Formats: sequence, structure tokens, C-alpha cells
Amino acid sequence: MFAALGGVVEIGAVNHTGTWDLAEASVEAFLTPRGEDMARIMAAVRTIGRFDDHVMAISDELGYLREHPVELPFMLLWSAGVTWDPESADDLAYLADPPVVRRMCRMGADLQLVDLLDALVTAGIAAGVDAEEGGDLAAGVTRIACELVGDAGRSAPEGVFRMWRVARLPDALRPDSGAPEYGKAGYRAYDAELERLLAPI
Repeated sequence: MFAALGGVVEIGAVNHTGTWDLAEASVEAFLTPRGEDMARIMAAVRTIGRFDDHVMAISDELGYLREHPVELPFMLLWSAGVTWDPESADDLAYLADPPVVRRMCRMGADLQLVDLLDALVTAGIAAGVDAEEGGDLAAGVTRIACELVGDAGRSAPEGVFRMWRVARLPDALRPDSGAPEYGKAGYRAYDAELERLLAPI
């Protein structure tokens, strides 16, 4: 969960530059005016996972939420290496080109937002948080995280929910999956609640 949130923050910081030049990205400058949003996210994460101070300290230990350089290897990681060109393995300079960085931001936003939503739902199910409360918290975090990644409204909560549903639920809910029955019931309940909150008919 904390890694996906770190990806959202780094991607947001890069998108915020408008130039997609990593040297111009500042996590601190990006997060400072968004302190209330981050506080709401962290409160929701604590509640949905029923995490104590020791677990919550992991986010600080990872360092994603304080000033640090945003580097190409992490952008490549957040975007699952989609822009990786094995033919150019000896010269990675192409990865720093703003159009390539912007592409990594777009792919990374999609992937990290889905990972964040999945981690929230999974933590809620594991902690025994009912779907109504957990779904409300997960939907709220998803809305804020979509605003954080920026890029002119390209990332929308409904889209994140739909990507999560398609990418994660079939494997978890199929009869031969390793998920326990309470887990499958939890995923179904969260799916219904998130649809009500993020993709109403």
C-alpha cells in the first residue's frame, strides 16, 4: 500500500512540473500544499488496515512522502517497464526524454492507482472492516489519489475502479483461486460498495 502511494506521489510531482523533466520535480513542493489531502489518506489507511503506529511508521521509513530525487529507475518501476526498450539497454538516455517520462507517468498512474485500491480493499478484508465503511474509505482515498497524480483529469475514480475490477477480481473470485471463502465474500461486498460509490448506474 505504501509503495503504491509513493508511486502516486512521485508521479504527481513529475506531472505537476508540466515539463516531465525529472530534475524539476520536487516531492516537498508538491506535497506541501496538499498536506490536508495526505493527512486524509493516511488516516484512511490507518483505519481501513487497523494499523498501529509501528505499521504507519513504514511510510516514513520508505521516504516516499518527504523530499527526495525522483529518479528514472523508479519511474520505470512504477510504470512496470512498459517503455523499456531492450535494444537500448546500453544507453538509457531515451528514458529521460519528456514524452517518454510522460508516458511512464500515465502508465504508472494507472498501475499505481489500481495497486493502491487493491491494497486498501485487501487490507480492509483482512482487518475485518465491513464493506460499507471500508468501501467509503477506499473510495475517498481513490478520489484524492486521482487528483494527486494530476495530468489534466486523465485519472478518474470510476476508471480506477473499473480497471481494478477487471484486473484483480476475476483471479480472486474464480472457483479454483486460493482465496478463502471469507475473502471472496469480502471482495464481492467491496466490489458492490465501490460500484455504488464510484461508478453509480
